[in-house]
Amino acid sequence: MLKELNQTWNLDALFPGGSESSEYAAYLEALERDIGALTQDVSTPSGEAGIPLWSRRLAIVQDLVIRLRQAAAFVTCLNAQNVKDYKARLLGSRVKQIQANYASALTIMDEQLLKIPEAEWEGLLAGGELRPLAFNLQERRRRAREKLSPDLETLANDLAVDGYHGWSELYDTVVGRMSIPVPENGKTVQVSPGQAANRMSSPDPAVRQQVMANWEAAWGDVAEFCASALNHLAGFRLNLYHRRGWDSPLKEPLEINRMSRETLEAMWNAVNQNKERLVTYLKRKQKLLGLDQLSWPDVSAPIGRSETKFTYDEAANFIVEQFGRFDPRLAQFAAKAFAQRWIEAEDRPGKRPGGFCTSFPASRQSRIFVTFSGTIGNLSTLAHELGHAYHQHVMNDLPPLAQQYAMNVAETASTFAQLIVSDAATKQAKDENERLFLIEDRLADSASLLMNIQSRFLFETRFYEARQRGPLGVPALNELMVNAQKEAFQDALGVYHPHFWASKLHFYSTNTPFYNFPYTFGFLFSTGVYTRAREEGPAFADRYVELLRDTGRMRVEDLALHHLGADLTKAAFWQESIDTALADLEEFLRLTDK
Repeated sequence: MLKELNQTWNLDALFPGGSESSEYAAYLEALERDIGALTQDVSTPSGEAGIPLWSRRLAIVQDLVIRLRQAAAFVTCLNAQNVKDYKARLLGSRVKQIQANYASALTIMDEQLLKIPEAEWEGLLAGGELRPLAFNLQERRRRAREKLSPDLETLANDLAVDGYHGWSELYDTVVGRMSIPVPENGKTVQVSPGQAANRMSSPDPAVRQQVMANWEAAWGDVAEFCASALNHLAGFRLNLYHRRGWDSPLKEPLEINRMSRETLEAMWNAVNQNKERLVTYLKRKQKLLGLDQLSWPDVSAPIGRSETKFTYDEAANFIVEQFGRFDPRLAQFAAKAFAQRWIEAEDRPGKRPGGFCTSFPASRQSRIFVTFSGTIGNLSTLAHELGHAYHQHVMNDLPPLAQQYAMNVAETASTFAQLIVSDAATKQAKDENERLFLIEDRLADSASLLMNIQSRFLFETRFYEARQRGPLGVPALNELMVNAQKEAFQDALGVYHPHFWASKLHFYSTNTPFYNFPYTFGFLFSTGVYTRAREEGPAFADRYVELLRDTGRMRVEDLALHHLGADLTKAAFWQESIDTALADLEEFLRLTDK
């Protein structure tokens, strides 16, 4: 039994002193020095050759991979826990520069990989030391063929630090200075965007509408800054893609996610084929809320009622207990994360919005960032992020290059863990009203992942098409956003969210272009995995771990075929997953047929 848990994470166990940490400063200095040594090594002719040369170099590369992830994770945590930590933002810029230097060294190394004759290359990969990295090295070599010459790629990396990444940092600065007025206990208070977002799903329609109006107004005030950042981020990408000879902005995100265009289209086609079921759900929700039309915040408004509140200790113990019903190893891991303060859960101002999990592979630890207020929704979020941490945990003994899985499969373990807890909470509902609340909450999640996420994908696709002709102003971006939302929601809403493109930080990520469709993929893929787990019971646990371990060394089509016997380029798997995700719809309609 977990008791008296601390709701703030322990970062000092990693680097004491926060953004003033002398240990972290020394860590970055050592990284810079060792990356410089790698650059010198790959730039200088060597007397070594074959397996001895590449075994030595790849050992250095993998050591640096782990240390870079450690450095980046720490500064991510610093910036999340206090958006006004100016020194942390400066450290973030420094880490980006270090990452750019590392990428430049790898670009030089990639050129040398390309020069290895095919027969010699096959021999290298067949060698005992390099064989575990065969998939990852083949992938590097193939990707290198599709890029510019090393000197130009290095130049692009260097310029990106103050250009490409700089625009993303400007966006973060703008958001960090924002505050949004919201009603609270009969008065108006100023809160951060993250705190305001939490109030958007209030059960009180007047609060929802007021927060939404203030939210739109606040983002409208900074929209020109956001539009400037978004246009320049896209312009950088499009120019780089053009120079590389890439004809679609989807090429990079699909390659990053190790998936084919056929798989993406099969997934969206399946989603579109099931929109009528989602609209049926939304129409019933509109009726239950007594509204003539649904507005954007009403989609996430609760139906039914849950009086259940969890203390942090109660939430932790509930999660550990439910995890244990599937696999004791998962439960033991979660208990360790709670007990060792891997989780930042305190509800306080100054934190960035949202939640995430980031890993410290050199320490074989993770850190989870959420804002806990005791709701059942918070319970699901905790489980979700713990799933991410477990995913890294089961990969810790693999070669570092084989641990690098893409965003689409990154949602596998997280959504799987969330489903375990969500199913348990629904089965243990105190009464029919709470059961309705939980079922509707799951359907709302499905609508978000199958409709809201699709609207982001449609917006970004059309934005890049339009951006090729020149920058877009705020009115044009608003129009693109609303049109995408109308299409994704099948015109089921009466009021949309024009400034969503400004408020969603995913559009401003320089690490992951098209930070949207992987969520839908991950939701449906993990739902398909969960369906198999329910059918097979605890016997599936070992296969589940093996699937997670392969996420960094297989393309998704091969992963699904090998572990699930499923063809992701065909409709059947996606339809099965959607059927599972919407299985609650009939009961929802029955419970609300009054």
